[in-house]
Amino acid sequence: MTLEDFKAARKVLDGVLAPTHLIPSPAFSKATGNNVYLKPENMQITGAYKLRGAYFKISTLTDEQKAKGLITASAGNHAQGVAYAAQHAGVEATIVMPTTTPLVKVNNTKDYGAKVVLHGETFDDAAAEAQRLVKEKGYTYIPPFNDLTVATGQGTISYEIFSDLPEVDIILVPIGGGGLAAGVSTLAKLLNPTVKVIGVEPAGAASMTACLEAGHVVTLPSVSTIADGVAVKTPGDLVFPYVQKNVDDILIIDDAELVDAFLDMMEKHKMIVENSGLLTVAALSHLKAEGKNVVSVLSGGNMDVITVSSLVQHGLMSRGRIFTFSVMLPDRPGELLRVAGVVAKENGNIIKLEHNQFVNINRQAGVELKVTLEAFGHEHKAQIMAALKKAGYAPAEIQTGEVY
Repeated sequence: MTLEDFKAARKVLDGVLAPTHLIPSPAFSKATGNNVYLKPENMQITGAYKLRGAYFKISTLTDEQKAKGLITASAGNHAQGVAYAAQHAGVEATIVMPTTTPLVKVNNTKDYGAKVVLHGETFDDAAAEAQRLVKEKGYTYIPPFNDLTVATGQGTISYEIFSDLPEVDIILVPIGGGGLAAGVSTLAKLLNPTVKVIGVEPAGAASMTACLEAGHVVTLPSVSTIADGVAVKTPGDLVFPYVQKNVDDILIIDDAELVDAFLDMMEKHKMIVENSGLLTVAALSHLKAEGKNVVSVLSGGNMDVITVSSLVQHGLMSRGRIFTFSVMLPDRPGELLRVAGVVAKENGNIIKLEHNQFVNINRQAGVELKVTLEAFGHEHKAQIMAALKKAGYAPAEIQTGEVY
């Protein structure tokens, strides 16, 4: 990947991409001690940066290659990029996606005119099926990340970062297969060799970290993360040398941190960002830097409503803003009202009640009451629980993933 290659990609993509100018983040800047800016590729035309590489790659194909029909494997975002680019080029496209792909990504891919094949539980399963179809049908394969032309298209993000913020010090970029990280870091270093590019991986799919430690590409036995867009067992061997050379460090993030990052993005920036894109947001608090200009690349925002609902609920619970407790009550009139009164006095807001008279064979021995309520946080939650104990109850917090 050379500067001339990146210039060619920028020229092809001019007028194709939606502008995703940097967004200053006062909230994250205050929390981290750095000057934080967000690169909102979740606001790209197809909801993710993947359009860049797919469109540029397809623009370089011969008429003969296009006539065979295109195929790719993707967890969703590359699928939409290929489908969109193929539609604009007037070419047929088949997309193989894992069966675990969020519905919104599947439907959006179909809406761009592509044929969708669901196969396997991971990207690697889908990629194997795509290669089988290449041999069987003769399709032209558009790699999602292990291709220097694709990576060059992704790397055009760095042009825009430097245009908006010439004095950028640190760029945070998610890593799955390595195409985005390779492209962004290579162009960033060409534009300014002193800029630091830091990759971010989920703990349950830290395949690039394993490769860097081994000194060559390796395959993880399995991956498990809510960041489905970067759940890759085997990074690309073609882009790996560029990651080795140009990515300065990699941070590893637990899934629980992504849940908190999701709430932060919704409440502080009113944006939906998918879990893969949230990696760089969660990584902000792990930076060993202060007073630096930091850009967090939000790689995508394609998330179905069910996943959004789940993340909101788990996020509120992790922050003590929603919780459930149970108490045993004497089976007599007024006890339910008494418990509700204690909660109300402490400014708790009850969401749901479950009154079970049949928890004991002898109802006189007591009935169980489960209460789910809203609080202001962990301190307020502790205050409510203490008030219940003072009133003579023995409340027990219940860990549950179901709220509404």
